[in-house]
Amino acid sequence: MRKNALLAVVVLAAIPGISCGYNKLVGLGQAVDAQWAQVENAYQRRADLVPNLVETVKGAAKFEKDTFTAVTEARSKVGQVTAGATAQITNDPEALKRFQEAQEGLSSALSRLLVVSEKYPELKATQAFRDLQVQLEGTENRIAVERMRFNEAAQAYNTARNSFPTLITASLFRSKFPEKAYFKAQAGAATAPHVQF
Repeated sequence: MRKNALLAVVVLAAIPGISCGYNKLVGLGQAVDAQWAQVENAYQRRADLVPNLVETVKGAAKFEKDTFTAVTEARSKVGQVTAGATAQITNDPEALKRFQEAQEGLSSALSRLLVVSEKYPELKATQAFRDLQVQLEGTENRIAVERMRFNEAAQAYNTARNSFPTLITASLFRSKFPEKAYFKAQAGAATAPHVQF
């Protein structure tokens, strides 16, 4: 009888701590998801600019079909990954990795497109191209900022999740509170590019 009473007291004392930890993880998890939505928003802005940029460049660079095809295919891959992955991407490191790889493919294709544009001075002189280039540069900056903020939100969540006593709550509700993945730098990003004049 005495053991049962002691056990009941321990359980009743633990409930407020578990409740507070649970609510804290829910709030931090929502912050991560909200920040992920901002990341998607920035990437969507870039995806929306791509067709306009391609069409503007196509008019001046008719012989660069491979580059246009690469950009179009990369944008399509981004759409395929995004459509199926975003629901649980903040909880699935592999889904985040696939998303990031698709976005890096589009970044690479866009870089090639901008290099192609350097060959065509008449294209660079058009106001439409200059405007699109400025919008694309601004969007790339937004993407970098939103990714940084996402990593900060994921870090705050993971820190709380792995700290005592919240760790107990996270362990009890393991499937509800998995660790959040981080955006990582592109492979080779730590190596300075070789520039030759």
